Amino acid sequence: MAVLERNNNLSQRMTQQLGRAIVCGEYNQGESLPTEADLCDEFGVSRTAVREAVKMLSAKGLISSRPRQGIRIMPEEEWNIFDSDLLRWSLEGNPSMKVLKEFLQMRIAIEPEAAALAARYARPERIRAIGDALERMRVASDNSENELEADIDFHISILYASENRFYIRMRDFTRTALNVSIRHTNVIKANPDGVIEDHAKVYHAISSGNAERAKNAMFLLIDEALGFIEHELEKAAED
Repeated sequence: MAVLERNNNLSQRMTQQLGRAIVCGEYNQGESLPTEADLCDEFGVSRTAVREAVKMLSAKGLISSRPRQGIRIMPEEEWNIFDSDLLRWSLEGNPSMKVLKEFLQMRIAIEPEAAALAARYARPERIRAIGDALERMRVASDNSENELEADIDFHISILYASENRFYIRMRDFTRTALNVSIRHTNVIKANPDGVIEDHAKVYHAISSGNAERAKNAMFLLIDEALGFIEHELEKAAED
């Protein structure tokens, strides 16, 4: 049992290191990775650990392993970008503004409708969870980490309140990306009271059962963040 647990830990470590290297462009798409034996030497792990890591990275769409073809890196369009590990690797360090823009574009297509559904169908306890997260944002206004956690919980609570299983399953992906996205957009906006007020508009619309207002309030909240990111990209292009 101890040997199995050690191999699992080693394969997890290798998965994290190799996955991050692939996503960050240390290997070219379409090229072959080192052989199994070379990976054992490079990462200091057993063949069993390498094979487990290869399985996990294959499940994420990053690589393909076939007999006589070796281990090849898949084209980016094959990557499972909804995988929270993969998204986190792409956002670590100095995140790409382009990735953040694409994430906000996806949010603006999903979260306004989730807010509208929450206004129509949310159970009382789901609405209370949104309100609790909003109140934690108010209380934590002088603590950026606590406010960030409450802000993320606010958005995740709305996905749950939609009572739609597909939106709810977006929670891990959304939580991972929001952890980076909010840090950037809130700093750019530099108006904590305005951030809380914008969220309060969404909450009050949901709690009052006004689906159209909830949808519009969430759209405006995300659209403003998207505008900040687009402005940053324009500035970077000019430099």
